[in-house]
Amino acid sequence: MRRVGSALIAMGTALLMLGFTVPAEASTGEVVVFETEINPLTTYENPAGCNKLPLAAHVLINKTDKPVRVYTDPLCLSPSFTVQPGHGSHVTPGSGSFSV
Repeated sequence: MRRVGSALIAMGTALLMLGFTVPAEASTGEVVVFETEINPLTTYENPAGCNKLPLAAHVLINKTDKPVRVYTDPLCLSPSFTVQPGHGSHVTPGSGSFSV
């Protein structure tokens, strides 16, 4: 009976440790999105995860310390392209997103 109890404790401990994995670090810096001349710039400070772009998004500028992936859908599921730190790119207006 002791072996079964010890095995269950070991399995429970392993499962708990898997549940507490450290998430990836957020980027440092900002992603800036230009829409139109009459709209103010949209700024994402230290972005992490998937971020939906504004409807009128036209240009994305990566001022973070990590590459940014740009998608044509709002959920970061479609094929993407990469914008390296210190670079920018035109984006498709309407329903795009980006992730870091």
